[in-house]
Amino acid sequence: MPLYSGLSVTRLHLMHLRNIVLLLLIPFVLLPRAMAASDPAGVNPSQAVASAHTQGKQEEQEKPGEEAEQQASYAALANILDDENSRADLIQQLRAAADGKQSDVTPQLAPGSDSQDDPPTLLDSITGVTRHYSGVVSNKLAVLHNTLTHAPQHRFNQGVFLQALSRFALLSGATFAFYFAARLVIAPLLRRVGHWGRKTHERYKSGVKAVLVLLGAFAAELGLLLAAVMVGQLLGQYLSDGSRVLARQQALFLNAFALMEFFKLLLRMIFCPGYPEIRRFPIGDQGARYWNNRLSLVSGFIGYSSMVVVPIIANQTSLQIAAVVNFMLMLGTTLYILLLIVRNKRVLQQELERLANRSLAFFSVFIRAFSLVWHWLAITYFVVLFFLTQFDPGNSLKFMVTATVKSLMMISIGALLSGLLTRWISRHISLSADMRRNYPQLQQRINVYVSGGLKICRILVVCSVILMLLDAWHLFDLGHWLTDDVGARMVDALLRIAIIMFFSVLGWTLLASLIENRLATDAHGRPQPSARTRTLLTLFRNALSVIISTITIMIILSEIGVNIAPLLAGAGALGLAVSFGSQTLVKDVITGVFIQFENGMNTGDLVTIGDVTGVVERMTIRSVGVRQDTGAYHIIPYSSITTFANFVRGIGSFVANYDVSRNENIDKVNTILREAVSELMQKPDIGPLVIGEPNFGGVVGLTNQAFTVRVSFTTQALKQWTVRFALDGLVKNHFEAAGIKPPYQAVQVINNSDAPDADPSSAAGSHILPSS
Repeated sequence: MPLYSGLSVTRLHLMHLRNIVLLLLIPFVLLPRAMAASDPAGVNPSQAVASAHTQGKQEEQEKPGEEAEQQASYAALANILDDENSRADLIQQLRAAADGKQSDVTPQLAPGSDSQDDPPTLLDSITGVTRHYSGVVSNKLAVLHNTLTHAPQHRFNQGVFLQALSRFALLSGATFAFYFAARLVIAPLLRRVGHWGRKTHERYKSGVKAVLVLLGAFAAELGLLLAAVMVGQLLGQYLSDGSRVLARQQALFLNAFALMEFFKLLLRMIFCPGYPEIRRFPIGDQGARYWNNRLSLVSGFIGYSSMVVVPIIANQTSLQIAAVVNFMLMLGTTLYILLLIVRNKRVLQQELERLANRSLAFFSVFIRAFSLVWHWLAITYFVVLFFLTQFDPGNSLKFMVTATVKSLMMISIGALLSGLLTRWISRHISLSADMRRNYPQLQQRINVYVSGGLKICRILVVCSVILMLLDAWHLFDLGHWLTDDVGARMVDALLRIAIIMFFSVLGWTLLASLIENRLATDAHGRPQPSARTRTLLTLFRNALSVIISTITIMIILSEIGVNIAPLLAGAGALGLAVSFGSQTLVKDVITGVFIQFENGMNTGDLVTIGDVTGVVERMTIRSVGVRQDTGAYHIIPYSSITTFANFVRGIGSFVANYDVSRNENIDKVNTILREAVSELMQKPDIGPLVIGEPNFGGVVGLTNQAFTVRVSFTTQALKQWTVRFALDGLVKNHFEAAGIKPPYQAVQVINNSDAPDADPSSAAGSHILPSS
């Protein structure tokens, strides 16, 4: 080959020998990393073999382990050769070693720096996960194969076996007898306490005492379980008689007894077959007994067979026989459970639907979703349990039972907390009458804030339960995530956001309440704010809400890692562009500000703006809303207002002109007019509305048929029409009583009968036609 041209044969053989040695040393260098990557957390396959042998067979147990390590090293080398980048690095390093160049770089399982710069694609991630778990499964199968083929046989001693069996039966029988007898003793007490909790719940409509009763029953039964374990340990020390084999078998039983009976205790707290008074779930007595008995039977059979029977058979006979027994027991149990699931699929789904219909809306969503997939989850659970118990019966069952117990406890606690939060969300906080009068919107705001905060807490509870469930099943390392930089930063950001929101809401509530207190009706004699003050305070409250919301959003964005500097710069540029494109809007705002400071108009004023006359109903920073007496509502921008009239500025006035016939006496007319005005001023509902004395102008107009008299009034603001309408009625009555007539229009018809060409039939007299 060209690579080896010019080298001697001896040097060529030496290089080949060195390359072969490097290839053989690479797996042993990478062995710890490969074993760490292939060993899943929480499962130790070697413990199953170690637990099945006695302490005198340690050397025989090391042989399968060495072969497993060799196979793992071969798998690690295969992983290096399977990856293109790591394979290229390995070839390059080997060629450098062949050329006599020294390299400090050790061949690594991970790709080189070039591949680390490029982010992995989705296909690469899926391939890596598939390769990882396929390697885990292959290693597990290899360990199981080596255990079955190379496990030593044990000599069966019938006498020792019968002696151990008798003591084991005595220990288990005494432990179970003590535990069941203690449960029978406290059964009446639990029923009585449960009946008290049920009556209290029905009387006060509160589930707190019923939950406390359930927790008390759980604590009582847990105490009995601990007492039974202690009795079993004391009796086991007496029965073991110093034998390590007997002590180990008794320890296996006590561990299985504590774990499985605790799991059954949780089932009893869920279904409460013997204590319907304590049961918190709407399940009938027959259904509760059905599911509790079957689940307890199945769990106890799986637990005691995998954790006690199979290890004892492996210790007394061989691992092959123990594996066959374990396979047959688990296969039969799994088939029975699958048949039980398929048979009750429809019934349990209907029961869950009924439970969802009776539950709150928040819980009904989860219950309906669970009713659709519960059978798939149960089938997956027991199939996985079947396969795991074939690799490592004791440890895998402990892992599954522990994860199940944690899941049940987390779900129960999460459901309890969510239920309490849901009950509190539906309640309302009521303030005193004085507080509601002085701060009209405070109660509503507090209820909105409390309800929103409790809803956020409920969401956090659900998310926490989900994370803890994933951690319990080793699908997510919650502890590592919380101590990691990403998790710590996320938790810190959430806490900062919560603090920012709290102080923002608190500041807005305090400021808005102070403004509303200034605007509220005061029953203690405090003077009411003017219309200008009300308008300015309302505008200030609106501007304050916009400012606080904007600042809060900006701070939150900065806390979650968003750079707000470009946002601020973009907002400035956008504001400049908008200001050029919306000059009318800017003019509206500026004009509105000056109108407010000049106190030109306020809400409730009667104004005339252009050809629109009406009452001001709403004033914003850009426009004014005017309601006409016809009901029409006009929105008038401030920039279109050049002049306007306000009828509510201090006083009102009007001038009343009355026309009478030219034939009437002027003095008489003035006298009667003064009498009418005098009577008007004496009316209690009209007189106080007039400011000062009326001004009589005398005769102000004269025509061929009439003359005009005048009187003028100064009144309170917006009261001029009230006074004018009352005055017109009195003047009419007084003029009619005095015989003063209104002007008439005279039309004279001339008789032309004396004319030579006149028609005699058309001759007529002269008539005066009145005209009003």
